[in-house]
Amino acid sequence: MSKKSTAPAGCHCGGPSLATCCGPYIDGSAIAPSAEALMRSRYTAYGQRNEPYLLATWHASTRPAEPIMSDEEKVQWLGLEVKSALRLRQRKAEDADLTKDTVEFVARFKINGRAQRLHEISNFVREPAEGGDLRWFYVDGSFPE
Repeated sequence: MSKKSTAPAGCHCGGPSLATCCGPYIDGSAIAPSAEALMRSRYTAYGQRNEPYLLATWHASTRPAEPIMSDEEKVQWLGLEVKSALRLRQRKAEDADLTKDTVEFVARFKINGRAQRLHEISNFVREPAEGGDLRWFYVDGSFPE
C-alpha cells in the first residue's frame, strides 16, 4: 500500500516548494530580486494559468492587449532548465548596469498532449513600478537556433 506524501509539492520552476520559492512573488508579498527569479515565477504562473500575474510582470511597452491563454488549449508544463544562470551571475558581478538583464532557459510542456520545447533568451528591465518600488519586468525574447 502506498502512502501519500504530506510534504509540500515542489514549485513548478523546480524549487523546493511554492511557499519558499515563487509563491511570495506571485501573491505580491515579495518582489522578485532578479530577472531570473521573475522568469522562474512567470514560468510557475503559466503552470498555474495565472494570467493576471503574467500581465502585471510584462513591461507595458510590449504587454499584449489580447488574452494570452486559451481555455481550448490544454497546456501541461513539464519542466524548466535555466541555461545561463551561472554565466549571468558572473557577468552581473562585473556589470554596473543592473537595470537590464537576460535569462536563457528551456521550458518543456505539452499542448493538447503533444510535447513541445521552448528555448528562449528573455530580456528584462528593472524600473520603478506603481508605488515607486524597483521591479523587474519581462520585455521580450528571442529564440536561438
